[in-house]
Amino acid sequence: MNRARAFTLVEVLVSLAIFALAAVALGAAYVNLILAHEALRRTEPQDEALRLARRALLAEPELEAAETGDEVVLTDERTARWRAEIEPLPVADLFSATLEVEVPAPDRGSTEKFTETHVLLRPTWSTEADRKQLLDDAKRRLDEERARL
Repeated sequence: MNRARAFTLVEVLVSLAIFALAAVALGAAYVNLILAHEALRRTEPQDEALRLARRALLAEPELEAAETGDEVVLTDERTARWRAEIEPLPVADLFSATLEVEVPAPDRGSTEKFTETHVLLRPTWSTEADRKQLLDDAKRRLDEERARL
């Protein structure tokens, strides 16, 4: 007589227990993900303003326009004003940009200022003469180092 193999009751119960533990763990991870997403969505308004201003600064190809700045519209219909102080560094096409953002308070009675500094590689902000001077200085320093060795 040919008997078919089947799972025993104990094997089925053990597999259901393992499945239930995995489902609980995945459910807890999903709830944590939803809570983290909600917390990020409710971040301070200045975070959004800084992020949008930073994006506008990085998208600006002209040095003068970046220093003048512009306005960005926030999701709650407020308008934040940004500008940047940009200083060339002693490396070709490398700049230190201090981003200043003015965010109106939600009651629109006052404004808050936020500042952050970035080091940016922006060839479009360099002038050819400055770039050539920096490269020539670097070559001269390298030649001096080689001569010392």
